Amino acid sequence: MVIAVRAARRCLRYFTSITNSAMDSGFQQANVVILPNHLANDFEAFCHKNSAPLPLLYRSQSGETSCSPLAKHADIRTDISQYCVYEEGRLVKTVSSLQSYSTQPRIASWSDMVCFYLGCSFGFEGRLKKAGVPVRNVEQGANVSMYRTAVPCIPAGVFSCPLVVTMRPVPAAMLDAAVEVTHLNPLAHGAPVHIGDPALLGIQDLSTPDYGDQVELQPGDVPVFWACGVTSIEAILSSKPSLAFSHSPGCMFLTDIPDSSTSSSIPPPSDSVDPPSMDPNPQLIPLCFLVSHNPLLYSLASQRAVAKIRQLEAVIGEDPGQRGIRALFVQDELLRSCLALSHASSVAITTGFPTHYQHSPPDETDGPPGAIAMATMLLSLGKQVTMVTDRRGLDMNRAIIDEAVRTGIGDGGNELGMGKVKEKVKALMPKGDLIACDVPADYAVTAGVSNWGGYAVACGLYLLHTCPSHQRYLKKGLGLEHTTPREQLQDWTANLPSVDKEESILSTLMSFGIRSGKTGNLAMEVDGLTFHPTHSDIITTLLEVTLGTTTPNP
Repeated sequence: MVIAVRAARRCLRYFTSITNSAMDSGFQQANVVILPNHLANDFEAFCHKNSAPLPLLYRSQSGETSCSPLAKHADIRTDISQYCVYEEGRLVKTVSSLQSYSTQPRIASWSDMVCFYLGCSFGFEGRLKKAGVPVRNVEQGANVSMYRTAVPCIPAGVFSCPLVVTMRPVPAAMLDAAVEVTHLNPLAHGAPVHIGDPALLGIQDLSTPDYGDQVELQPGDVPVFWACGVTSIEAILSSKPSLAFSHSPGCMFLTDIPDSSTSSSIPPPSDSVDPPSMDPNPQLIPLCFLVSHNPLLYSLASQRAVAKIRQLEAVIGEDPGQRGIRALFVQDELLRSCLALSHASSVAITTGFPTHYQHSPPDETDGPPGAIAMATMLLSLGKQVTMVTDRRGLDMNRAIIDEAVRTGIGDGGNELGMGKVKEKVKALMPKGDLIACDVPADYAVTAGVSNWGGYAVACGLYLLHTCPSHQRYLKKGLGLEHTTPREQLQDWTANLPSVDKEESILSTLMSFGIRSGKTGNLAMEVDGLTFHPTHSDIITTLLEVTLGTTTPNP
């Protein structure tokens, strides 16, 4: 069947890119780049450094016209319906065959050319349809929309260019399905690299794609962006080889590999650099979460990381002080706040509440330790952190720092940001009408003690930054795939809250005359609960969840 389709293409050159998606559904397709031999090693390195847009399926020998690991009886000179021809980095024409370039002397001879076959997102459209996810470009009889972004690829040798992405509208309720289907096909670009506002990628107008056709969003759709193999064309334009060829965007090379087959059925293209994961771990399948409405932004995190953060949320929801905090609980507020902070480049943190107006200073011990725990982890992750305080608390906060996103963390409903659950506070908390905060936060993390919320945010950030699925999404699929360097992991681990560290911070607060919020005692306690065993046990449990000594439940 595939050979027949390939033969038909040789005869019927009027096929358009639209029929490429419709006619060839059921088989993996490939982007193709053909370069002079002296650029081949640089381009292979460029592919490995940018594996999401350029998943390398096969690199040919110089002058080779076949690609038996991908397709039998193939001839790359004739098996694509339309080719682009480039000279000195300029597109000079499109042709329906490259045979003349293998028989006539040109700028460079065919025997000096190397073919690169790269995975294509058309390879997962059939899977999306089987999962019930509408493929709008097929429904609308259009080629997929492709956009040049403001995101730079990782350079290699002479190759350096912006990332190109495809956009497919997906109903909001089906985002998880679309993410899972494509994550499981890493050699067809894998999971999305951005979901939400195109301006965050530097795309100003979805109605004017740089390649392909405009695809209309339907009511309830969200723009979803996948890395795109047309990035390779941008690489050709920027590197300016004397002669190069590519497929015309949307006119793909058809392989013999069914799109229902696992990516492991395609042999790794090279042993020189680790290829994209051939056997995705089910625990790393990402889940999709709305982070922001304006600008619209969704984020991804693996099922494993999500389960652990949900376990952290359950731990800090304990209420030993019997204040009724469980009534204010909102599922996944901790997770969403951690995702928002993970995407941020700079964060401002404020804390402090004059609970004991009859004492000087009037502050309480619940708040500053949790704020410092968040700040310490954020700094170790490379974020710019600003601590906001008043003059009265300046010396105290400086001393704590030496010792050691708009997210509201609260344990009673009166804290800044807890206005998000104001009606619950008024209805369910003691003296709720009096204490309810009017100021809402984007995320209201509820905890038995506010410090615990800060500790949990620090642990949640650690989990996200050691989550391959989330890190790939943050980095737009660019950069070599590898585990976190040991030194970096050790630094992050050292900046997690610990029993010794938090006990020392509480002792520093006492030295400044800061008292327990509930009792007013100048003692090693927070909200009337002694540090040992209550707070130390919570910290120990959070660390056990974070560092993997307990098994999370989904």
